[in-house]
Amino acid sequence: MNTMLFGISGLPRGDGKRKFTYATAIPHLRGLGLDAMELPFVRSVNVTAKNQAAILAAKAENDFHLTAHASYFINLNAAEPDKLEASLARIRQGAEALALVGGRDLVFHPGYYLGQPPEVVRQTIADNLRRLPDLGVSYRLETTGKATQFGTVAELAGLCRDIPTCKPCLDFSHIHARDNGALKTRADFGRVLRQLADILGEAALAELHIHISGIEYGPKGEKRHLPLAQGDFDYTACLTALRDYGAAGCVICESPALEHDAMLLKKTWLAL
Repeated sequence: MNTMLFGISGLPRGDGKRKFTYATAIPHLRGLGLDAMELPFVRSVNVTAKNQAAILAAKAENDFHLTAHASYFINLNAAEPDKLEASLARIRQGAEALALVGGRDLVFHPGYYLGQPPEVVRQTIADNLRRLPDLGVSYRLETTGKATQFGTVAELAGLCRDIPTCKPCLDFSHIHARDNGALKTRADFGRVLRQLADILGEAALAELHIHISGIEYGPKGEKRHLPLAQGDFDYTACLTALRDYGAAGCVICESPALEHDAMLLKKTWLAL
């Protein structure tokens, strides 16, 4: 990529009267000026042989970018063998479905510390990530919003450096919440990008996958996503830092206001 694409997580809200499918959502979002959609495989994988052709046609006709978010029920540090195998199966199922519609990035939270030292957890998660097949889909490891979850920038960038099938997903709102509102200025966001580039190289900044939303948080980190107009997440400072670093890739808006806030992000980016 040599530009920044903007899209939403899940199906668009629209006017509340129309129910969208993936195939009908794509031209609707393109008509609003958006470029991407993250398919929500968070509770079930709902791309099948039945809707594959319609999604592919809409994607091609609208020059549209598709990604997906895998199941919420993943822990690659699970102690119980059945939970671990189920986690790996959910990731594989998500990657296979995304590949059916020409998507490139499958996002998920890799796991929890469960009271173990971070370096031990890292090794366990790394071993399990290496068990995932290369399906032409990047496994995007998402920065996490709570201190109980494995997923700092340094932790995930280190895994992505060592495992060719993995790339990072920078959820700036999670980083902000995890560190109790730490991202306040353009320089704060720049430090995140600098850290990523120092570990993965400057080329990583040209193929970023990013999540942005408003965020409510407390002493234990993330509570819930908010519209951009609520909370204290400074999306303009975030986008400005991305411009400063010549970043490119895809920004997915996870705000409850979905397409409204995704359009706000794109307009802000273009105005910078």
